[in-house]
Amino acid sequence: MASGKKIKKFLKEEDGVTVIEIILVLVVLISLVLLFKKQLTSLVNTLLSKVTSQSNSV
Repeated sequence: MASGKKIKKFLKEEDGVTVIEIILVLVVLISLVLLFKKQLTSLVNTLLSKVTSQSNSV
């Protein structure tokens, strides 16, 4: 009887769910960054060069 209550309590508990969700989101974001590393680096370099060139003209 007591073990049944423990199982129900464990199934209702959701404290660990948010931690797992955060970890999964981080894993997806890190994998996307690794997949598109070259494209992201190129994009950032292009943006920074445009900002630098346009700030010199102001």
